[in-house]
Amino acid sequence: MYPGRGSLRFALITCLLLCLSACGFHLRGAADVPFKTIYIQGSTLVISKGLNRTLHNNDVKVLNSAEGADLSLELVGEESEKRIMSLSGKGVVREYELYYRVHYRTRLPGAELWSPVQTIESRRDFSYNDAQLLAKQAEENRLNETMHQDVLNGLMRRLAAIKK
Repeated sequence: MYPGRGSLRFALITCLLLCLSACGFHLRGAADVPFKTIYIQGSTLVISKGLNRTLHNNDVKVLNSAEGADLSLELVGEESEKRIMSLSGKGVVREYELYYRVHYRTRLPGAELWSPVQTIESRRDFSYNDAQLLAKQAEENRLNETMHQDVLNGLMRRLAAIKK
């Protein structure tokens, strides 16, 4: 109906694509880790499985013993916590705060001592309403999953920053 409408749309899309590519946007690739083999000591319920998968995706081999490993990682423990943030005037819970922490330490080959225990933590707040029980439980599960992924990404960034 309007003359030049197709060329205007093409120009707009082209401009958006050029702006997107000029800003440095690119998909996240594999992490650049300075080691090719790792020995993981200890285990946690949640983070261990995701850590092994992420290391495998980054072409890092998980060994069964510390001998020959470029890095040793000890997963000391993990904690999940749910705290009440606020109550209504009637004493009904209105908001919760979720915490997820992983404690770990590392050791390079040839080092006699482990590094001090380090902690990675993620925290989320969410509102609560008894009338929406199933939806709020699903929301809490999604928040827990994103916290686990955030902690895993933070652990991988910290491992990538270790210098030999």
